[in-house]
Amino acid sequence: MASNTAASENKRKRSHKNMGRKRKNRLGRRSTASAADLFGACGEPGQPAPGLTK
Repeated sequence: MASNTAASENKRKRSHKNMGRKRKNRLGRRSTASAADLFGACGEPGQPAPGLTK
């Protein structure tokens, strides 16, 4: 059976690793712009782009 010290150290190590993963997942969730953000200024599909009509 493992000692309480070893169990505590492993729990701490796992906790820190999981916290880092949660942080990175939270940061990466909005790191890529959505299609609506990228192409929102282009207007509706099938219609002329705003500002390009004469």
